[in-house]
Amino acid sequence: MAPQKLLLLSLVLFSFKSLFCHSRLDEDSTLGYLDDISSYGMAAYPSYYGAVHGERGAIAYQPNRFVLERVARVARFRSSQNVVNVEDYGAKGDGTDGTEAFEEAWKEACSSSTSAVLMVPENKNYLLKPITFSGPCKSDVSLMIKGTIEASSDQSDWNGKNGRHWILFSGIQNLYVGGGGNINGNGKIWWQNSCKINKSLPCKNAPTALTFYSCDKLTVENLNIKDSQQIHVSFERSTNVDVSSLTITAPESSPNTDGIHVTETKNIRVTNCVIGTGDDCISIESGSQNVNATNIVCGPGHGISIGSLGDHGSKAQLSNVIVDTAQLKGTTNGARIKTWQGGRGYAKNIVFQNFVMHEVKNPIIIDQNYCDSKTPCKQQTSAVEVSNVMYKNFKGTSASEVAIKFDCSTTVPCHDIILQDIDLAGGDGDATTSLCNHVNWTKKGNVIPLPCAK
Repeated sequence: MAPQKLLLLSLVLFSFKSLFCHSRLDEDSTLGYLDDISSYGMAAYPSYYGAVHGERGAIAYQPNRFVLERVARVARFRSSQNVVNVEDYGAKGDGTDGTEAFEEAWKEACSSSTSAVLMVPENKNYLLKPITFSGPCKSDVSLMIKGTIEASSDQSDWNGKNGRHWILFSGIQNLYVGGGGNINGNGKIWWQNSCKINKSLPCKNAPTALTFYSCDKLTVENLNIKDSQQIHVSFERSTNVDVSSLTITAPESSPNTDGIHVTETKNIRVTNCVIGTGDDCISIESGSQNVNATNIVCGPGHGISIGSLGDHGSKAQLSNVIVDTAQLKGTTNGARIKTWQGGRGYAKNIVFQNFVMHEVKNPIIIDQNYCDSKTPCKQQTSAVEVSNVMYKNFKGTSASEVAIKFDCSTTVPCHDIILQDIDLAGGDGDATTSLCNHVNWTKKGNVIPLPCAK
C-alpha cells in the first residue's frame, strides 16, 4: 500500500474511533435516562412512557448514524482534490462585494463529479448581498468558512428579492458547513427599523442570516454567527441534521434574533452551542419531530422555547423533543411552551431535563394564551393540546416570585405534566411560588416550589 494511502486510512480510523467513543457516551446517557423513567409510573402513565420508549430507536440511536456519516465525510474531504476557492472567481476578501464570485464558485462545486470543498480563506472579510446556494448537487459539497462573511448594510440590496433570507441553502443533500470562521449579519440597521423598536413603523420581515431549506443529511458546526438581521440560523423542512459547536451572539435589545430556529424538521441534533441574543436561544415550531438538544448555554435571550404554535388558527404537530443539560443566565424564560388561542393540533412527548437557572424570570412556563400582538387577542375556545411533558432536575434561581407557571386552556387543558426533582429559589434565597390554571400534573421527588392545587 502506498504511504499516502496508508496515512489516510490511519487518520480515518483514528477519527472513527474518537467520534464513535464520544457518540457512545451521548447515547448511553440518553438510554440511561429512558431506563430510569421506565421504572416509574409506566402503568399510571402509559401514554407518556409508551411514547418515549416507542421512539427509543429514533431518538437514542440517532447519533451513531451522524457519526458514521461524518467519518465518511472526513475520508472524502481528505482525499478530495477538488478545492474550489472563492478568490479564484474574483472574491477579494477586502470588504468589497463578493456575491457574484461566491455564486460562480458554488456552481463549480455543486456541479463537480467528485466531492468538492468550497473554500472561504481565513484572515479575509467577504461582503455578501442576498445569495442562494441551490441543489441538488452532483456530489457532496463542504463549505469551509475560514474567514469572515459579512452582510451588506444596504437594505435596498433586498429590493425585488426575498426579504426573509440573506444566505439560503436549498434542496441539498450531504452538505457540510463549518470551518471555524465568522458570519456577521450586520443587523443594526434592520433592528433600528423594526416595529418592535420603533412602534410607529409597520411590521415587516427581516432576513434570516442562514437558512437551510429542504436539506437532508446536513452538518453545520464550528461557526461564530453574530448580529443577524433577524433569526440567526433556521432549519426548515429538513431531515437528518447535526448541529454542533455554534457560538451565536447579538445584543439583548435586538428584536426577533432567535439563535437556532427549527420548523418542520425531523431528526435534528443540536449539541454544545453557546447562544446569547434578543429572542429565543432555541425555538422549535410545528412539524418538527425527533429534536434532541444537549449541552446548551443560553443568555441573554428568551430561553428555550417550543412554539409559538397555532397562530392564525393553524394546526400544530410537534412531538418527541428532548432538551438535556442547559445553563440559562438572565433570560426571560427557561423551558417554555407557548401556543396561541384558536389553534389546534398537539405538542406532546417533550422532555426538559438537567437545567441550571441563574436569575431566570420564568424558569418553567406553559402559556396556552400566548399573544404577540399590538391589539389584545380575542378569547377563543380551540387550542393546541399540550401533553406528556416532563421537567426533571431543575436547579437554580428565579428572578420572579413565580418560578413555575402553567397557564393552560379552559377547553383544552394541559395534561400528563410531570415535575421531578425541582429546586428553584429566589435570587436572595427567598421562597418562590407556582401558578396553575387548567393543568393536570404529577410530582415525583422533591419539588420546590410546591406545585399548586389541581
